[in-house]
Order: sequence, then structure tokens, then C-alpha cells
Amino acid sequence: MPGRSVQTGPQRLSPRERQVLAHIGAGLTYHQTARRLGISVHTVGTYLRRIRAKRPAPTLADLVRLSINQDASRSG
Repeated sequence: MPGRSVQTGPQRLSPRERQVLAHIGAGLTYHQTARRLGISVHTVGTYLRRIRAKRPAPTLADLVRLSINQDASRSG
């Protein structure tokens, strides 16, 4: 379709998605993450679903590892 860009590779995470993933990756629970970010537990789950849609991984630990590796390769 004209006007639509085709994106290759994994989509970039939004700043808030990166925050949620960082908290979960640091070992915080959904409840702790929600409290620290001032959002609901449901919203934490929503962000994680969006992240998984952008970066499919078999487990949450794999998702965190994949995201850290991809973000590190982009900055270096």
C-alpha cells in the first residue's frame, strides 16, 4: 500500500514499554511494577502483551534477555 512503511526486524519498544520490561527484568512483580510506575496491574499486563507482540519469545526471561541484547546492539 502506498504511504505505508515496511518495517524489518523487531519493532522498537516505547519508553514506557522499556520501563515496564526493566522493572520485570529486575525481578519486580506486576504489582510492584504498577505501584512504582503509577499504573494499574492490568496496564502492566497490557504493556507486556504489546511487548510480546513486538518481540515474540517463549518465556518472559527470554523476552527480557532478547530485549536487552537488541537494545545493547542498537546503542553500540
